[in-house]
Amino acid sequence: MLNDLFADYTLRTVALGSALLGIVSGVIGAFAVLRRQSLLGDAMSHAALPGIVLAFVVTGSREPVALMIGAAFACWIGAMFVAAIVRTTRLKSDSALGLILATFFGAGLVLLTWVQQWPTAAQAGLDRYLFGQAATLLERDVITMAAIGLPALLILALFWKECAILAFDPDFATSIGLPVRLLDVLLTSLLAVAIIIGLQTVGAVLMSAMLVAPAAAARQWTDRLGVMVALSGIFGAAAGVIGALLSSTATRLPTGPLIIVCISALAFVSLLLAPRRGVVWAWLRNGRLSVMR
Repeated sequence: MLNDLFADYTLRTVALGSALLGIVSGVIGAFAVLRRQSLLGDAMSHAALPGIVLAFVVTGSREPVALMIGAAFACWIGAMFVAAIVRTTRLKSDSALGLILATFFGAGLVLLTWVQQWPTAAQAGLDRYLFGQAATLLERDVITMAAIGLPALLILALFWKECAILAFDPDFATSIGLPVRLLDVLLTSLLAVAIIIGLQTVGAVLMSAMLVAPAAAARQWTDRLGVMVALSGIFGAAAGVIGALLSSTATRLPTGPLIIVCISALAFVSLLLAPRRGVVWAWLRNGRLSVMR
């Protein structure tokens, strides 16, 4: 299987793209989890669908760059709507997130159905952005993902200290004069970047798992931010490569959902077996204390 990873061009391309997605979504998703904004990633990934369809309607092209721009714009608008609703109404963030998620995703499905009824064949393949189709990744798609995702990681590294303070103590960040609102917009924009590069691989429906699961798994193993972010990226990359390898061993096994199954399994194992935080270790520790009494 590993030999195929280096010998098979298609498998190598899919695995590389999936690993890149896992690194970017794992690193950026760690901050979303720490800020308790996991549902925001879910809402934004669903909000991307109408942006994709509208980008196709405007440009008449299925070029990934054009569709990514449309998806990014829709993600960002959705996040700003959530913030505006929470700030100007009595609705809580969970209600605002659910409202925006349902509204944007519903609008996206309506637009997608309408476009698919066109008599031309130009719109063929747009529906793959619902659940992803990693097997269709080409070398140019991976290059596009890298050209968008790696600068996002560089920006996060440049503002590492400020983002870390905001993630753990936003009140302290305000008290020392940090531009909290601008930093919040920055992290939201980086979250949008992580989402748009994963739409072709795992799709709008499953993308939120790539943001949450690697960070949730990494959080069980450490209390240090740097280590957690690094582990989150490693777990995401490992799930991407393993999912691609597993999908190559049998026909008709979709790569995107397999990647999600792999990262979910990593998160589940971490929740059970991670030292100090794992459920199994907690049972053993409590059982040992009971015996000592």
